[in-house]
Amino acid sequence: MFNVTLVEPEIPNNTGNIGRTCVATGCSLHLIEPLGFAIDDKQLKRAGLDYWVHLNWTKYQSYNDFNSIRKENRKIFFTAHASKSYYDFEFQPDDYLIFGKETKGLDPEIIAENKDSCLFIPTTDKVRSLNLATSVAVVVYEAIRQVREKTQSR
Repeated sequence: MFNVTLVEPEIPNNTGNIGRTCVATGCSLHLIEPLGFAIDDKQLKRAGLDYWVHLNWTKYQSYNDFNSIRKENRKIFFTAHASKSYYDFEFQPDDYLIFGKETKGLDPEIIAENKDSCLFIPTTDKVRSLNLATSVAVVVYEAIRQVREKTQSR
């Protein structure tokens, strides 16, 4: 349904949990290197449990590699530095939902090049951001809700 894309994820537990969310929702997972762990990492497998075998996933050597292969696809970027909330956006099936690494988020160049396609998840001023796995789950379920609502209203 959607394509969850992680740019240089660092924490295997987050990626494992995101993989599980992707299996649960029918999304594909796209991992952009460098990764902060090996794909066969025990923590990754533990967080993804036995669901990893059901995951449709692709790995790319770099963001440039991903961008050249997926140049025709609609990409939505998530960053605390966006001016538009994900609540005010209309998701479409097959969107690429792009999230940055846990410690730094998306590269400022990526944000600048895609300013009109950047969204944020509202939070109070008491936190800088949500956990990556939580952010992905929140966005994916909102995107699915919107698409199902549109489909049912036809």
